[in-house]
Amino acid sequence: MQKLLITGGDGFIARSLAEGLADDFPIESANRQVLDLTDSEKVADYLKRNRFDTIIHTATYDAAPYFSTKDPAQVLEQNLRMFFNIARCQDDFGKMIYFGSGAEFGRDHWHPKMSEDYFGAHVPEDQYGLSKYIMTQHARLSSNIYNLRIFGLFGKYDDWRYRFIPNTCCQAVFDMPITIYRDAVYDFLFIDDLVRIVRWIISGQPSRNIYNACSGRAYGFKELAETIVEISGKNLDINLKQKGRGREYSGDNALLLQELNGFQFTPIRESIQQLYQWYQQHRHLIDRTELLAA
Repeated sequence: MQKLLITGGDGFIARSLAEGLADDFPIESANRQVLDLTDSEKVADYLKRNRFDTIIHTATYDAAPYFSTKDPAQVLEQNLRMFFNIARCQDDFGKMIYFGSGAEFGRDHWHPKMSEDYFGAHVPEDQYGLSKYIMTQHARLSSNIYNLRIFGLFGKYDDWRYRFIPNTCCQAVFDMPITIYRDAVYDFLFIDDLVRIVRWIISGQPSRNIYNACSGRAYGFKELAETIVEISGKNLDINLKQKGRGREYSGDNALLLQELNGFQFTPIRESIQQLYQWYQQHRHLIDRTELLAA
């Protein structure tokens, strides 16, 4: 049976993957206390000793959330150090899976249904997008490193303080009017579907190194807020702070679906309903004061 390492062990994606794959694989989940990914020699020694079949690299240095204490000037260096400290040891593991971002296309150049071939048309100007861009340049030349490029992603362990769908669900759970900073159109992927895609990469033989891991459907924030209000069964106002709509953030998933024969994504309403019900049952985890500050 294949042995897995999941980095970023306390994060949304890491927790979800560890839970979703636990019945199929023995898993070691590593946070910073277990393995400092910025320490090149410790990483090399750890990987050589353990010989994992698949490493799922979810750890990231992200200073974007409004409450983050991380240094925005360190995003590029920290993300690249963690990635390359693993990638340089590629002879000591079977596969490495990491999660790219539509940010690597360059935020100022987003357009609907961006395909894998759009990569490289522009170099991102922000540090986070540039870090993902450099990782993808390396993955393209590798035989065992795979980029699952994510656009929007949501699920029960996501950070409800600032992620749109969880935040909106929590506002509804607490009978609050729904506040949207600005309408936008995103391709959102349910975390359970990402788990299924990762399982395929682990067990299969993908023909490519890079795939857009997205649903292929884009939804407006206001439209999703209306769905959440309907699911809640409550009479809640929806307030837009700014007029207008941001540019669409979505991907073309045709290459992924060519290899995942018959793969069906969870319908957006069904996945949001599952999430809303989870927050109803776990409302004790939500700090209403922080929800008001978001």
